[in-house]
Amino acid sequence: MIKIAYHPIYAHPLPTGHRFPMLKYELIPEQLLHEGTITKQHLFAPEPTAEDNIVNTHESGYWQLLKELSLPYKEQRRIGFPLDAQLVEREIRIAQGTIDGAMYAQQNGIAFNVAGGTHHAGSNWGEGFCLLNDQAIAANYLLHHQLAKRILIIDLDVHQGNGTAQIFEKENRVFTFSMHGDKNFPFRKEKSDLDIALADGTGDEEFLTVLNEQLPLILDKHKPDFVFYLAGVDVLATDKLGKLALSKAACKQRDQIVFENCLKNGLPVQVSMGGGYSEDIKIIVDAHCNTFRTAFELWS
Repeated sequence: MIKIAYHPIYAHPLPTGHRFPMLKYELIPEQLLHEGTITKQHLFAPEPTAEDNIVNTHESGYWQLLKELSLPYKEQRRIGFPLDAQLVEREIRIAQGTIDGAMYAQQNGIAFNVAGGTHHAGSNWGEGFCLLNDQAIAANYLLHHQLAKRILIIDLDVHQGNGTAQIFEKENRVFTFSMHGDKNFPFRKEKSDLDIALADGTGDEEFLTVLNEQLPLILDKHKPDFVFYLAGVDVLATDKLGKLALSKAACKQRDQIVFENCLKNGLPVQVSMGGGYSEDIKIIVDAHCNTFRTAFELWS
């Protein structure tokens, strides 16, 4: 059975005026349950992850500042919202959800985290609504416990996975692949193993052509035995922060390309949701739900 990490704390409210759409984390599982794509048996609520898992990826000094809620104001501004205990708990539950999801994916082929994709968090910083890097933590967990030997992280959020790139810059067992908007946040990019920077307004045909060409080459070159996929829907033309121009249908086709390549190569894949900032919350939720629908069609 495909397993999906979800906890009510994912929808932890932020102070009025902050743009991050926390409501989507509650609406995604509700919609999937309502339409019958999933049942409650597919969902699991992750516990907080162990500190050892965090400091295997993030510097202990940074983690202490988060844990003690003593991160300097300047660093909180870089993250994008004020720090509080529930936000820290939210992040450590997300991290464990992605670890658990990786374990479930090895059993069932694929697993999801309704949240996650916190790819702007580096080894000693938070940024862009990200405190801890869930997929980096889970990748290091697999390597540390010898549950995987070579890992591919596919990041198709509109923003470069700068934190992920920095964390794994000297780790040749992890290949980081990011397709993102060239002139979008973060404005100081890190170096992934492969970065494909897309011009503003890049549409369906160009995006899908590049992905179709590059992904099989990466798989053949790196030969991973596990894949993490960050499936942000801020690539949509309707996204107010994205600057690309994909249709909802192309976004779904993007997911299908990733999943079919994983299936073809017998690779388990853990999926975290990443960003989505369209004005209409229904567009965000439906685009994210398409990722789940596509997987359930392929792994049924």
